[in-house]
Amino acid sequence: MCDAVRTLCIFIISFLFLVSSTFGKYQAGDPVTLWVNKVGPFNNPQETYNYYTLPFCRSSENAAHKWGGLGEVLGGNELIDSQIDIKFKKDVDKTTICEIELDAVKVKQFRDAVENLYWFEFFMDDLPLWGFIGEVLPDRTRDTKHVLFTHKNLIIKYNENQIIHVNLTQEVPKPLEEGRVLDMSYSVKWVSTNITFARRFDIYLDYPFFEHQIHWFSVFNSFMMVIFLTGLVSMILMRTLRNDYAKYAREDDDLETLERDVSEESGWKLVHGDVFRPPQNLALLSAVVGTGAQLATLVLLVIILAIIGMLYIGRGAIVTTFIICYAFTSFIAGYVSGGMYSRNGGKKWIKSMILTASLFPFMCFGIGFVLNTIAIFYGSLAAIPFGTIVVVFIIWGFISFPLALLGTVVGRNWSGTPNNPCRVKTIPRPIPEKKWYLTPSVISLMGGLLPFGSIFIEMYFVFTSFWNYKVYYVYGFMLLVFVILIIVTICVTIVGTYFLLNAENYHWQWTSFFSAASTALYVYLYSVYYYHVKTKMSGFFQTSFYFGYTLMFCLGLGILCGAVGYLGSRLFVRRIYRNIKCD
Repeated sequence: MCDAVRTLCIFIISFLFLVSSTFGKYQAGDPVTLWVNKVGPFNNPQETYNYYTLPFCRSSENAAHKWGGLGEVLGGNELIDSQIDIKFKKDVDKTTICEIELDAVKVKQFRDAVENLYWFEFFMDDLPLWGFIGEVLPDRTRDTKHVLFTHKNLIIKYNENQIIHVNLTQEVPKPLEEGRVLDMSYSVKWVSTNITFARRFDIYLDYPFFEHQIHWFSVFNSFMMVIFLTGLVSMILMRTLRNDYAKYAREDDDLETLERDVSEESGWKLVHGDVFRPPQNLALLSAVVGTGAQLATLVLLVIILAIIGMLYIGRGAIVTTFIICYAFTSFIAGYVSGGMYSRNGGKKWIKSMILTASLFPFMCFGIGFVLNTIAIFYGSLAAIPFGTIVVVFIIWGFISFPLALLGTVVGRNWSGTPNNPCRVKTIPRPIPEKKWYLTPSVISLMGGLLPFGSIFIEMYFVFTSFWNYKVYYVYGFMLLVFVILIIVTICVTIVGTYFLLNAENYHWQWTSFFSAASTALYVYLYSVYYYHVKTKMSGFFQTSFYFGYTLMFCLGLGILCGAVGYLGSRLFVRRIYRNIKCD
């Protein structure tokens, strides 16, 4: 529990200084720490291990550790002081760190690591450094030769009293042979630069990749889709409804015309006595709609904070921001869920509230538990410490859950009064059989195609950033694509709802939710394609983490889109039935 309290304190402090963190300012001769972090196969980004799991030499077993907060721990980082003697503005000629005497065990460990393209990550003044531990070279006497880089050359650029950039090059490859003694060494050279401290992270941003012409084209293409769909809804759909209203409201026609109109009356008008009937599993639908409204607000808030605060600079800053914002936006989930549940005549509001507060977090906890068990079995840094798990539960139990409860109470009292335009009939109307393409299942599956098409290219950039070591920084693009996704989802769901009601099927609530939520299904199918075609991942560990994290992401995306689709369809349904005469 002491570890949990310490982790919670570190988390609070790191969040308070998340955006305006202060980096080191040095005087000549001040010590500069080089932190070693992790190693792992280059093609498996999540399969990372402590740097000293490989038999590198270390000065002391009690070297200082650096903890940067909750997001950093969840990101699988463990910074350890390398204890290499580096001083600000003091060049260092080639100096020995230690000697490694290779025995059979060490040779095997290093060779396996070299064959699997093991890379490492260091940090200096919060600037990352990467490199491979060795390589496989052709050899005259045998097919290949495994070598280990034994010299690290650091070129550090500085501007006045601040470090701007650190470049690491590796030299002096030595063959991995049993009985050989390797002299591990380093050198440091300090170089002055005019680059300002504010722009020191620009070198890590891949401008040609993220600002490629195809990225702009995809946004333009999605924008044209928005124009098309809004035009479809406003010009075609509303024109049809206007004609229906005109026929339905006629009162001065002769008897023959009136009888003909009544006999021809069909479609959405016939189900006005059932369209506001409470859906099945009302508590569950209320919970997912409330959670989806919360996630939509959360994503918008995090994107805006990322644009304002450049959260990509800090290790785990996005994850930390996401968790704390999720906790504080739980009020929105409770408010939307409680109001919806009460308006539809729900009586077991405690059940609804508990579902709202715990459904999505516990689904994520369940997936995380499985992945954490795998990570512990492999001894990976991706394993979440027990203290961090306790901190996450504390945040949920003392911030998220009470706010969801408060939101449910407020929602029941402020927006929970039934105000449907049409009265619900006692006996449900039978639903006639229709063409296969007008069934709820087909409408639900087809509904996600266009929203997925609007975010398809952005998914490629997000996936490449997360799984291929690129820093995602174009949150302006993401904000625009997110707004486009919301508009496209609402328009497509409204069209699907109108077709369903015209088929005299009044079970539109769950259909509208699944019609929008099916976007996540196509994203998950795309992730399968991306895994096999765009990556070189291998092994049970990385495969589990890839599809586990993607499943977690798609669950959130599905709930978010489903809630948006349902809320848009609800406004549409209330609007069209408000203008007809209900019995």
